[in-house]
Amino acid sequence: MSDETQPNRWAERLRAWRENLPPTTPVVKGQLERMAGLTLEAVGVRAAVGARCLVESPGAAPVECEVVGFSSDKTFLMPTGDTHGITPGALVSPSRQKLEIPVGPGLLGRVIDAHGNPLDGKGPIRMERWQPLTAKPINPLARTPIHEPLDVGVRAINALLSIGRGQRMGLFAGSGVGKSVLLGMMTRNTAADVTVVGLIGERGREVNEFVRDILGSDGLENAVVVAVPADNPPLQRLHGAMVATSIAEFFRDQGKDVLLLVDSLTRFAQAQREIALAIGEPPATKGYPPSVFAKLPQLVERAGCSDEHGGSITAIYTVLAEGDDQNDPVVDSARAVLDGHIVLSRSLAESGHYPAIDIEASVSRLMQTIATPEQRAAAQKFRAAYSLYQENRDLINMGIYQQGANPELDKIIAHFPLLTRFLQQAPGEAVTYAESLRDLETTVAALETAQT
Repeated sequence: MSDETQPNRWAERLRAWRENLPPTTPVVKGQLERMAGLTLEAVGVRAAVGARCLVESPGAAPVECEVVGFSSDKTFLMPTGDTHGITPGALVSPSRQKLEIPVGPGLLGRVIDAHGNPLDGKGPIRMERWQPLTAKPINPLARTPIHEPLDVGVRAINALLSIGRGQRMGLFAGSGVGKSVLLGMMTRNTAADVTVVGLIGERGREVNEFVRDILGSDGLENAVVVAVPADNPPLQRLHGAMVATSIAEFFRDQGKDVLLLVDSLTRFAQAQREIALAIGEPPATKGYPPSVFAKLPQLVERAGCSDEHGGSITAIYTVLAEGDDQNDPVVDSARAVLDGHIVLSRSLAESGHYPAIDIEASVSRLMQTIATPEQRAAAQKFRAAYSLYQENRDLINMGIYQQGANPELDKIIAHFPLLTRFLQQAPGEAVTYAESLRDLETTVAALETAQT
């Protein structure tokens, strides 16, 4: 864009901004008094929490901000973009503009940012209407019961951790154990009408790799990717997860089955922590302010099924266990509000076992409802055999265990490679739900035959 058209662009934006104000509502402007870190403090302005404001400095482009708090006569603002050029005493203009995102079928196959702007260089996106970033809570009694399993294309999950259509699962993992690869497998192979992927707070390089290599052109065809890398302001990272959820809600309201993948819920929590600490909220659990643990269920509860439109949102949230600590505050809080969790093990990943799913530490709370009695029985036998081997693993590896001490364990040791092969799957391999159940039955039948 040339220097001549840049001022015209901002003039049009300012005019559209002010047109959002009702004609009967007086505009109470203020001025910028202080800037500390990413927090702007304004005096004289009257705006509600969550309202949008525009900070105008002489000779610089206006900066869009959001009201995140207030104290006495001061209003705390958080910028949604670059703050270069802001000067003391800058004019702060409030707006009645709502937190909304343009949505429509034109989003399919596109990569956008937290504002809905395209990042893929494919031109403008044709939108249908505006969708609020904060949705009205669903009445608990209006939620459709979950009875139908969802095929995610991963054998271990389909057979042993069955996910229901409309369920919310957590993917708990430390750094570098293959959660992005597992997400890519599920994105490509899940039987859903639309897939919405929110890449929140990740490295920019990983965003490009996920879109091009892991997701691929085929996976992107019926998907929408919301990319908000780590170098974006915390407010944008916070909004990124909300934008992905709002897009999923739009397609759900069209009666479609939506798969929502958010990577990661931890970055969402960290963004809220940055905002809360910046405006003076006291830290609580390991440096996380209380508002963080209030925001998590507000985001997660938006997924699921609804009687009103017949669609569903099956959500999978990755949760980064810092230092592989499963008692991390965000991990513990997410575990409490989700319908199950899949834990990835670093020791399995280091041994070349992919996907590195720790079956013993993982659980699907709805498997008892959506799985058949035969599947539940077979899965229980598989888990029992796998757990018995793991309990005695150190004794076996050190050669302390003597064959014949436990005849049942002897037979499991002989067939343990069969259990391992069942749990492993190549990234490019897709295993349907029916195939997963057949493989489970075959594996369990081999164990039972050996034990007779």
